[in-house]
Amino acid sequence: MKKEPFRLSPYQVQWLLVVGFVTVGYALYLRYLAIELSTVALACDAGQQSMLCNTRLLITYLFRNSVFGIAAVVIAVLHFIRPSIVLLTAGLVAAGFGIVLYNIGLSGIAIGLLILGFARPAPATA
Repeated sequence: MKKEPFRLSPYQVQWLLVVGFVTVGYALYLRYLAIELSTVALACDAGQQSMLCNTRLLITYLFRNSVFGIAAVVIAVLHFIRPSIVLLTAGLVAAGFGIVLYNIGLSGIAIGLLILGFARPAPATA
């Protein structure tokens, strides 16, 4: 029994486009309007307690410890071993955040592995 390569339906491609654009857009918003904006940084460092400051604190902790890049690589390896739309979506989200939020090396490797996942056969269905 020959397995067919992993292919996406048109609806899955549209889903991935929407998820990708939303993820990268939100990551750009966080980077340029929460992390790097000096007025927000000064207010948060002065002790302001707001949702934006808490989100800024969480995101800076995550990208300093390469959580986005490591998560993207782990998910991409799982997707490479057993391709699925769920793993592809999660890997796209993690890699999108990683590329925008300073985890470029690991997220780039993850994107390469996600692309290579299309060369692998899809899991056999019963």
